[in-house]
Amino acid sequence: MLTLQGVFYPTGYAVLLFPDEDSAQQAGRELQTAGFGEKDLMQLTPEIILAEIGQLSDPSGQIMPAVGTEGETVNKYVALARDGHHGVMVKAPSDADTERIMAALKELPLSYGQKYHLLAIEDLE
Repeated sequence: MLTLQGVFYPTGYAVLLFPDEDSAQQAGRELQTAGFGEKDLMQLTPEIILAEIGQLSDPSGQIMPAVGTEGETVNKYVALARDGHHGVMVKAPSDADTERIMAALKELPLSYGQKYHLLAIEDLE
């Protein structure tokens, strides 16, 4: 799920961050109720976000610099993870999937959400 430059870019997925673990777990349950299968969902703890998405290899917490929107988005994930935010990554290749996500999660406190298209990143609000 990386670009050729090594930046996190999961085409066809939505990455959704919530202020706490309970909200992220509730989001997973709501998404399953909305028809997303368990195999389509990944819970993202702050540790996973920092280690896997942010690719923190420097013990000082410095992330590798990245250029463009992808890098800015990863920086936002890292900043939120450092503040304890948890996430859910959901396979959502179609626009209809995105609409189902937003309908299912409309009552939850979404901190930040992105949908990765082939050539663009869409803000989810």
